[in-house]
Amino acid sequence: MNNTANEVEVSICSALDNLELIQVLTDSLTCFMHFDEDSAHWIGMSVRESVTNAIQHGNKLDVHKKVDVRFEVLPDRISITVKDQGAGFRVDEIPSPLDSANLLKPSGRGIFYIRTFMDEAEFRCPSEGGTEVYMMKKKSNQGE
Repeated sequence: MNNTANEVEVSICSALDNLELIQVLTDSLTCFMHFDEDSAHWIGMSVRESVTNAIQHGNKLDVHKKVDVRFEVLPDRISITVKDQGAGFRVDEIPSPLDSANLLKPSGRGIFYIRTFMDEAEFRCPSEGGTEVYMMKKKSNQGE
């Protein structure tokens, strides 16, 4: 196999109705790449969480603002970048959902899931504004 990347880019308006489109696209790509069922599930959950955060928290449900999702497919891994047009945030200011005071609070869980289930996760604030989430999941060699 060569190391040539195939890229899929989608730009959606900030409406939660678009989550299903992103979920179907993610599921199709993980199936195409032959990820095992568990890995495909966690990739899908991580992408869904990051796009939901971009729509709700980044773009504040403003349908005039876009969320850009880019998938980079390589033989051994998939990389996903989700970018919103919001004001941005500092990931280190998000309370940990594992702290006893936060165990029953829903906030911060999406970022925790992304960090837990993906092999790499970065939260960036590009100079042009917004927030960019980069995630990467490697394929296991089992069953190949």
